[in-house]
Amino acid sequence: MSGTTRRLTTAQALLAFLSRQYTARAGTEQRLITATWGIFGHGNVAGIGQALLEPGSDMPYHQGRNEQAMVHAAVGYARQSGRLSAHAVTTSIGPGATNLVTGAALATVNHLPVLLLPGDVFASRPADPVLQQLEVPYAGDVSVNDCLRPVSRYFDRITRPEALIPAALAAMSVLADPARTGAVTLALPQDVQAEAYDWPEEFFRRRVWHVRAQEPDPVELDEAVALLRGARRPLVVAGGGVHHARAEDALRRFAERTGIPVASTQAGKGSLPYDHPCDVGGIGHTGTATADALAREADVVLGVGTRWTDFTTASSTLFQNPSVRFIGLNVNGADAHKLGALQLVADARAGLEALTDALGDHRVAPAYPTGYGEVKAAWEERVTAAYTPGDEDERPTQAQVLGALDTLVTGDDILINAAGSLPGDLHKLWRTRSRDQYHVEYGYSCMGYEIPAAIGVALAAPGRPVWALVGDGTYLMNPTEIVTAVQENLPIKVVILQNHGYASIGGLSASVGGERYGTAYRFKVPDGTYTGDPLPVDLAANAASLGMAVLRPKTVRDLREALAAARAADRPTCVYVETETADTVSGPPPAQAWWDVPVAETATRSSAVEAREEYDRQVAARRRHL
Repeated sequence: MSGTTRRLTTAQALLAFLSRQYTARAGTEQRLITATWGIFGHGNVAGIGQALLEPGSDMPYHQGRNEQAMVHAAVGYARQSGRLSAHAVTTSIGPGATNLVTGAALATVNHLPVLLLPGDVFASRPADPVLQQLEVPYAGDVSVNDCLRPVSRYFDRITRPEALIPAALAAMSVLADPARTGAVTLALPQDVQAEAYDWPEEFFRRRVWHVRAQEPDPVELDEAVALLRGARRPLVVAGGGVHHARAEDALRRFAERTGIPVASTQAGKGSLPYDHPCDVGGIGHTGTATADALAREADVVLGVGTRWTDFTTASSTLFQNPSVRFIGLNVNGADAHKLGALQLVADARAGLEALTDALGDHRVAPAYPTGYGEVKAAWEERVTAAYTPGDEDERPTQAQVLGALDTLVTGDDILINAAGSLPGDLHKLWRTRSRDQYHVEYGYSCMGYEIPAAIGVALAAPGRPVWALVGDGTYLMNPTEIVTAVQENLPIKVVILQNHGYASIGGLSASVGGERYGTAYRFKVPDGTYTGDPLPVDLAANAASLGMAVLRPKTVRDLREALAAARAADRPTCVYVETETADTVSGPPPAQAWWDVPVAETATRSSAVEAREEYDRQVAARRRHL
């Protein structure tokens, strides 16, 4: 090591370090942290804020309006970038920092990298307490930033400048590791951010973090091949790991060689295009009849890059074959073992390629693809029926909105959604045309994700049409980043589906005996009851006031024209459409599998009593796969 040093503040050194970090996969390199989002206040304005302004920082800056939304935008960018590039997010201390928690949880749940740089209280404690400081009587070293510990894959508080060196290196190693990545937090006390230090020049050298593509263990591979060779009705469940590993082509070759059908989770949808003969659509509570019927009879299930959440397994009621066995192909050993699976710990692409080679010319019996192909064709007819309006001059259902969009988009378009009834409709109905068209965040299903995520995706995929599909409840959670889209002239397309209430949770409430309690936007009268009239809320006017161009189609015919105009627009554009009432919020086929939402075991209202009887019937089908 040379003895040369560079005198910089801690904040300046951190940005100089970040500008020299790269990831590499399959011989291609890209910068790891490509931009920083920030809202400034005391705690970061004179630290990170000054450092971003300093000549030579080489760090693009994006101005956010809400701290949680900034994380969502960064996560959208990271997902669209294949987890090879990410954004940093800086905030002030206090509420600015705690507003990061929801976004951090979403990133970590979905295994998506984001670097969080919240300001923190003084390390040197010149005054105690300071503005926005949380006083903890039993621990002087705790601040509100400790809320980020359980939702971060790595956390450190930098209480001395030199402590940044090991912490920054550890942070990069987590961000670039496909098995560990998620939210990474470096809490930065405001005095330490501004403190100067003589940094070793080696700290700023160009570093390349190689994204591992772990090969499968030969013993595990042999056992998996033996299981697949002996299967009569095998099934692949493709999760988000297929996309993260860029394993779509490997999956296609595996499916075409073996004839094994491929169902997909929310994160894995698009692993095969919808019209591929082996694609049978979404699986689980929001899945297709085709995939769920195959799952009930499958004797071997190969899960590729999936966490096996309750929506995928229908709360452990879906896989009913008494002798069913699971193979867990996953880069994360903790996910590979779930459902008592035979573990195949490997990168999804490397694992699928190894399985394809090892299986050779093995193929399922011809009757199996013929059978599931016929069932798939019947399901596609049901999708077409849900998409098709009876009258072009009537108000559309939610499914018909998707149908109108389906006729317009190409594989270049990207659809973003996260919460409400839309994820279920999209998982069942949407005809995915490209590997990255379908962007539904359903690991955390966070209301308010869609609009900021669309901004992140637009930054990662300039020139491609990006659609944020939101219900009225989700829109009201987090519309503020519309201003950012306008400021940065990002022509995102926001489709607001207005049904005057939390229609998704209202439907769930009705199904479990809750009678849609507290889920509608209605006038409240003095006796505490509600009228049938919706509140005079104009979300289109709100979007317009934030700078969007707004289109207000009234009918299906108008809707088609409005969507086409929005797609062609070169500025942020909103399509505001009032759909049919909450009782007809979707219009697609109902759920093809169960989801466990416990119902009151004892109640006086008949709706809850009846719902409990249905609950007991469904829960009896649950089994543990050991």
